[in-house]
Amino acid sequence: MLTEDKVYSLLNELRDPFLHKTLKETGALKEVTVKEEKGHVSVKIALAKTGTSEQLQFQERVVHTLKEAGAHTVGLRFIELSPEELAQFKAEIPSAAPNNLLTNAGSTHFLAIASGKGGVGKSTVSVNLAVALARLGKKVGLIDADIYGFSVPDMMGVTKRPVVQGEKIIPVERFNVKVISMGFFVEDNSPVIWRGPMLGKMLTSFFTEVEWGELDYLLLDLPPGTGDVALDVHSMLPSCKEVIVTTPHPTAAFVAARAGAMAIKTNHEVIGVVENMSYFESKVTDEREYVFGKGGGEKLADELQTDLLGQLPLQQPDWNEEDFAPSVYGEDHRLGQIYLEIAEKLTKKCEKTIHN
Repeated sequence: MLTEDKVYSLLNELRDPFLHKTLKETGALKEVTVKEEKGHVSVKIALAKTGTSEQLQFQERVVHTLKEAGAHTVGLRFIELSPEELAQFKAEIPSAAPNNLLTNAGSTHFLAIASGKGGVGKSTVSVNLAVALARLGKKVGLIDADIYGFSVPDMMGVTKRPVVQGEKIIPVERFNVKVISMGFFVEDNSPVIWRGPMLGKMLTSFFTEVEWGELDYLLLDLPPGTGDVALDVHSMLPSCKEVIVTTPHPTAAFVAARAGAMAIKTNHEVIGVVENMSYFESKVTDEREYVFGKGGGEKLADELQTDLLGQLPLQQPDWNEEDFAPSVYGEDHRLGQIYLEIAEKLTKKCEKTIHN
């Protein structure tokens, strides 16, 4: 049976990946909680540097150590050692390698998929736009930047996790899209309990610590609203373009306008609006029912002085049990065709911007 003393004993022998000192020497174990009846262990650990590939490797080691000792589930929280604590070891923490997407983007087009509120299908649009661009022959990456509400791996039916080679994280590839998500780095779908600065560091890590290779498009599935992560994206990627997702409902469009206004104020171009859940079409009568009303997408596009790229009806993908991806529409599916049309419009807009 695992006890708090046993957890301290096991983890104190592990070494900080930067200081190469044991956690006992650095005083890194700040909190340990064991719920014996559930077999759950929660640990708060201070490292010399967070939001890096080294932290992710270390995290896997911690989880493996505790599960091997009998823990059923593990909750981890990382913080950084204080400057005073670091000073004891006279540590020089290496900075991120300069050759990354933030410093050497080349011809990569950055597309942020944003919404004013949750529940409008923003992640579904992100996933299917990424797949549609890949079907057009583009080299595509997708960052699930919705760090609290990550869902992209599940939507795409991703079952593998990224691996670390040297100092770089190798993203998972599915449908010819390279994917990275916070969902890969939590255990058992645990909630992420981080403050704003920690979110920014993880997002920076997704740009600087991941081996993306050459990309034509990098899509970012942003959290809904105008919070810390959206602000970080605006400051990190001054050339990023945005697609705003809404439903036809007037309130959804009204709230989505805030996300668009934020993009405009931070000099991001709103390249278009996608209206999701536009209507439901009966397979029996072919009649359309406008479940969430009409006009929200058009009104939002007019307000943001951009184009309505497409209207997506309510319909689910055809599921294939052998190659399960619950939110990805097939290329021959009606919605798959609409996503291809939207992707073609986006590529023309992006290429036009480059040529001009």
